[in-house]
Amino acid sequence: MNKGAVGPRGPNPRDFLDIDSLLSGEERLLRDTVREWVGDRVLPSVADWFEEGYFPRELAKEMGALGLLGMHLDGYDCAGTSAVQYGLACTELEAGDSGARSFVSVQGSLAMFPIWAFGSDEQKQELLPRMAAGDIIGCFGLTEHDAGSDPGGMRTHARRDGADWVLNGTKMWITNGGIADIAVVWAQTNEGIRGFLVPKGTTGYSTNDVHRKLSLRASVTSELVLDEVRLPDAALLPDVVGLKGPLACLNEARFGIVFGAVGAARACYEAALDYSLERSQFGKPIAAFQLTQRKLVEMMVAVNRGMLLALHIGRRKDDSAAGVEDISFGKMDNVRMALDVAREARSVLGANGITLEYPVIRHMNNLESVSTYEGTNEVHTLIMGQAITGLPAFD
Repeated sequence: MNKGAVGPRGPNPRDFLDIDSLLSGEERLLRDTVREWVGDRVLPSVADWFEEGYFPRELAKEMGALGLLGMHLDGYDCAGTSAVQYGLACTELEAGDSGARSFVSVQGSLAMFPIWAFGSDEQKQELLPRMAAGDIIGCFGLTEHDAGSDPGGMRTHARRDGADWVLNGTKMWITNGGIADIAVVWAQTNEGIRGFLVPKGTTGYSTNDVHRKLSLRASVTSELVLDEVRLPDAALLPDVVGLKGPLACLNEARFGIVFGAVGAARACYEAALDYSLERSQFGKPIAAFQLTQRKLVEMMVAVNRGMLLALHIGRRKDDSAAGVEDISFGKMDNVRMALDVAREARSVLGANGITLEYPVIRHMNNLESVSTYEGTNEVHTLIMGQAITGLPAFD
């Protein structure tokens, strides 16, 4: 064999570095199971859902049956998977659509995790098994109209009134809000920021879905309105006070994005690769042109690099070695990478790239939201900046 020649079959254009070989059999089985489900239940219809601005609620129970909801949590009928397994599931879900990954992320990391980590035994026993099954859908109420990157500036507040709590305020950009059976709402109190469980149907609690979105359309985004919402003391998450509670939840969700963004990028790259081999101009496939091959190679390298980064951070998380800074590194860089890949893929597809016949423009639009939710690039930059300088620069 000549120096530099590849093996008899050559590299796999969809896994150029054979990253598959770095996964265990159990990890590959889980990934393949989720990939098959996405292929059967998401991909055939997601363009229509995106166009209609619709998320099918019935998918929740299917996801629950697969063990995807709260899958990285232990006990309470949760699957108890590793961080890497959770990440691989997020990759496959977001290769379908960011809305599917967002649903699983919000349910497991933002709604179930705070109950699991900070809730009472009664709250855990009552809610987590039903949420794991998809019978109860949750949402996470932190962001407000005037409090996004600075959640400590939230205006939603809760006051004690006898044995009860009374909540007032508004939350905004809440994924799953309009379909949620229970909301984890964070509010200012005299004791500091506290978390409350607000069931759907509680007097004074209402939701308004956000319409006319051009991103994350196959996902429900809502405003939560709390007008003199009275809750018993049993609705309080007892084991956390302060921003460390909601920030811990966000870190769990951001980890899923580290992997999920790779799925969106991979879907765009593979769409461009397939299209370039089928589309002919000047008498040959456009894949035969040098400029197209450069674009394909740049996308392939980016996707492989992003997966290696995600896998490394996932292994560190499983070893309890991944800090907030690691998650910020992965979230910022992989989403930025995925957007670059989506834009490059769009150029390969030409005019076809702006239609929903192909997944590229849908992923590109979705990634614009992924880029700014659960921590903007600027916030993650400052988290890492503080890590390498020791100097906070948030003020």
